[in-house]
Amino acid sequence: MQGLGTIVPLILMFVLFYFLLIRPQQKRQKAVQNMQRELKKGDKIVTIGGLHGFIDSIDENKAVIKCGDGSRLTYDRNAIREVTEAGAGDGVSLSK
Repeated sequence: MQGLGTIVPLILMFVLFYFLLIRPQQKRQKAVQNMQRELKKGDKIVTIGGLHGFIDSIDENKAVIKCGDGSRLTYDRNAIREVTEAGAGDGVSLSK
């Protein structure tokens, strides 16, 4: 009976650890993968490095991002942190 008394707190700690740390991280990772999979031309994005721009073209592994001065930079698809505005897919304008 004493062996069971020492195992129960360990099991409770593992369950608490799972629900507070592991599960939320898995949800965030799944959401990021889903966002990166659904990227399309014209989306306004922010990269991990903080670059703001529009997706000019995209393929399986890389995205060409159009920046404020009209320059185009090539980034890995995984370097895109978030989509701030979904694009129409066609004419992309940087002027406001």
